[in-house]
Amino acid sequence: MNDFFSATKNSLAVIGADPTVMLALLAVLMLILFSVRVKKIRWTFGMMTNIAILLAVAVVLNQLRLFHMPQGGSVTPGGMLPLMLIAWRYGINVGMFAGFLFGIISILQDPFILHPVQVLFDYPLPFMAMGLAALSPKDNFYFGVIAAFFGRFVCHFLSGVIFFGAYAPEGTSVVMWSLTFNAIYIVGETIICLLLVRVLPVKRLLNAMDRRLSVQGDSV
Repeated sequence: MNDFFSATKNSLAVIGADPTVMLALLAVLMLILFSVRVKKIRWTFGMMTNIAILLAVAVVLNQLRLFHMPQGGSVTPGGMLPLMLIAWRYGINVGMFAGFLFGIISILQDPFILHPVQVLFDYPLPFMAMGLAALSPKDNFYFGVIAAFFGRFVCHFLSGVIFFGAYAPEGTSVVMWSLTFNAIYIVGETIICLLLVRVLPVKRLLNAMDRRLSVQGDSV
């Protein structure tokens, strides 16, 4: 526990060293909250409980890395699926809000900061892209998985091209390097989530979340 608090303190010190990073994160948060307010989303205790539980599951699953890339990026046993469940149940705006929270947790756990824009493209934005799963046509969860991971891939790809070109092998196109590097783990994560959607009772899980809402329906 002491190690956790020490790591969090060090991470906050790294983030706080550049005020523009905090301003960039706050700007994204304000945009999300504004979109949620415009949609007039009704927050309930049950809804927030579901989001908290699924966020916790996502954090745990993302610690169980099956494969880890040298400069970041991992393949996990479906670590992004809980975020997509949030998007499927509550819509794209809440899904992106949950992704933002997950991104903040990620940057607190392992910050790597080169530039405020790089922080956005490597932390909140890729996980906010999981909210795109809500674009699924009725019960077509496969489409949602692909849309979400494509959005995440675009964020990491742009970050690689703009900020991590120095890691590309000599004589290799930065664009091709970023494309290949990020595709390796993003494709792996996508395949695992597609398989999980195939074998897990996704509709039943979403219905269970509805039942929790009916029991814990106090609005806030």
